[in-house]
Amino acid sequence: MEQGNYSVGLDIGTTKIVAIIGKENEYGKIEILGTGKSKSLGVHRGVVNNITQTISSIQQAVEQAEVDSGLKIGSVVVGIAGQHIRSLQHSDYITRPNSEEVIDDDDLEKLCNQVYKLVMLPGEEIIHVLPQEYRVDGQPEIKEPKGMYGGRLEANFHVVVGQVSSIKNIGRCIKSAGLDLANITLEPLASAEAVLSQEEKEAGVALIDIGGGTTDLAIFKDGIIRHTSVIPFGGNVITEDIKEGCSIIEKQAELLKIKFGSAWPGENKDNEIVSIPGLRGREPKEITLKNLSKIIHARVVEIIEQVYVEIKNYGHEEQKKKLIAGIVLTGGGSQLKHLKQLVEYITGMDTRIGYPNEHLAGDSEEEIASPLYATAVGLLMNALETTSMNTVLEEEMQEDEQVLVGQEHVPSSKSANMSMKERKSIFDKWSEKLKDFLDNAE
Repeated sequence: MEQGNYSVGLDIGTTKIVAIIGKENEYGKIEILGTGKSKSLGVHRGVVNNITQTISSIQQAVEQAEVDSGLKIGSVVVGIAGQHIRSLQHSDYITRPNSEEVIDDDDLEKLCNQVYKLVMLPGEEIIHVLPQEYRVDGQPEIKEPKGMYGGRLEANFHVVVGQVSSIKNIGRCIKSAGLDLANITLEPLASAEAVLSQEEKEAGVALIDIGGGTTDLAIFKDGIIRHTSVIPFGGNVITEDIKEGCSIIEKQAELLKIKFGSAWPGENKDNEIVSIPGLRGREPKEITLKNLSKIIHARVVEIIEQVYVEIKNYGHEEQKKKLIAGIVLTGGGSQLKHLKQLVEYITGMDTRIGYPNEHLAGDSEEEIASPLYATAVGLLMNALETTSMNTVLEEEMQEDEQVLVGQEHVPSSKSANMSMKERKSIFDKWSEKLKDFLDNAE
């Protein structure tokens, strides 16, 4: 099978690295061709802190996916998260030289490019520039200004910023693992793509992705991304608390959390006890499930309250910004028992667990449809979108050339490049800039 027929999403998380190979079937659903998973050893709270170990983990996951699918992986779409990610709101405008002409893609691109030139703090770089709504000659709340007349085009933007060194380190790991970086995208956006419906995005929804090292938040309203945030706590701090509180090793703490853990202490009776084998030659330890739940509850409440502060900062209490669809929980941490009830109790908002199965073909493995793989599925969707866009561009280019050749006029490479350039999205340009940046870093 050619590389063009399938794409790869690579989720570099704090606890696991997942590579998913997939393609779109005739019904527009995603058919998973192969998956690979390895323990993430060089990543802490979403940020690479050991290049060698991360490269090794990436290679392991990729090899597993290649064996599983019988395909060769060339380029991947990777997610970025970590506590260095921040977002800000920014307004900008351009004055058009001729208001008698309609607004086209070039004008929108010029406006977005202007935002990319914003001066950031030292060591920071803009990752995404996401337009929210436009104004044309003062007329507000325009979602799609293309085709309208106007002299002054303004827009509000949601700008996502990250540390250059962290982006470079991810790129370096991908390159050293023998892969090409097709695209890099913010993990909360990828997760949202996989588990949220368009209706929820319109009504207003907060997506909370509880990973191993970080908890990612993305808020949508009127179908537009409004706020993103990365909180530097996740499932690993809960495991750490169990380890300290019960004086047991990390492996046992993780198993306890998964098998017997609950976010709601009232659910457990006092006489429910679990026995854990002691270390070499020592007596086994007896832990009451009530105490275990109390330890988990304390930390989960802290994480949810931090997320809720972010939701309130967006202005959820205001009628205009009310999130009617409430909260969607996803990520490995969302599988904790009674978490949904606790989130509803703390925030007073409707809550559901988000599964990425809506976009998957019916015969997909059950494991992939788990919240654990939401980000990886979202990254695969992004990869398929990037591939199909590039394919369409290439086909259009070939058609243009054939038409011109038929007219006995062979286009100059300059004009062909121009039409390709016109169709390029801002994000492609940013990806190219990143690739040059990584090449120079070598």
